[in-house]
Amino acid sequence: MRYDKVNENKQNEVPLMIKTINCDPTFLAQKSVPATSADQQVLQDLNDTLQAHAADCVGMAANMIGVNKQIIVCQMGPLILPLVNPKITQKSGPYQASEGCLSLSGERPAKRYKKITVQYLDQHFQPQTRQFTDFVAQIIQHEMDHCQGILI
Repeated sequence: MRYDKVNENKQNEVPLMIKTINCDPTFLAQKSVPATSADQQVLQDLNDTLQAHAADCVGMAANMIGVNKQIIVCQMGPLILPLVNPKITQKSGPYQASEGCLSLSGERPAKRYKKITVQYLDQHFQPQTRQFTDFVAQIIQHEMDHCQGILI
């Protein structure tokens, strides 16, 4: 059963839309479709839901909240970075990781890269290219796997 929980953020007086985490492996195994500017609300919903799960989650893909779009968010220190339609254009430094997922129980092995370059659209749907390393790169790769229907 799905439901949405609405909280009030007294600081900004903007209601938060905290979505239920989708744990259905059949839905999560579907490839996501490209996002458009009409999907702006999904960015906000992902941001709000990631903030609500900050104690046990550092990244989220839209399919984790039941939206089959290529949108991810990644915790980078105190900031949440949204990446729309991300594509890895370069990668180096392969290594084996063990990862958990909010949508699935347990940990599983995953091949990751220490350094990646990603082309994506930002929250204003403007093109960006940025290099990521270490744990942030690992988070982005995990969430991009979600967009491809890859379950670790």
